[in-house]
Amino acid sequence: MTVLTFVVGGILALTGVIGYVVSGAESWTALIPAIIGVIFLIVGFIARNEKFRRHAIHGVLVVALLGLAGTFMNVMKIGTLFDGSAERPLAVISSTITFVVLLVYIAFGVNSFIQARRNKRAAVTS
Repeated sequence: MTVLTFVVGGILALTGVIGYVVSGAESWTALIPAIIGVIFLIVGFIARNEKFRRHAIHGVLVVALLGLAGTFMNVMKIGTLFDGSAERPLAVISSTITFVVLLVYIAFGVNSFIQARRNKRAAVTS
């Protein structure tokens, strides 16, 4: 999960910076994916330490859930993007990318913890 945390952090940081630049640096809110990405990168460094890994990944999964909640409203406007009536098309695109990346990360995180629990049970019963 540590490597995936770095990858997701990089993707989100790039998404935010590119969105900010493409939008003409009109609003700092275009940087929200980058802020989330930086949090992921920081947690990735913390998770490299075995002692803190479990707690760090749990924490960043909470950040991912909050990110999902925060991007959900713009993602729901994806239809307006396709019909050409979106008020802020770049925000919809950036939010959708962020939403999908975070959703995939959460799926991998949940699977990772399920596998760890199974492995722990298998080791105890052996």
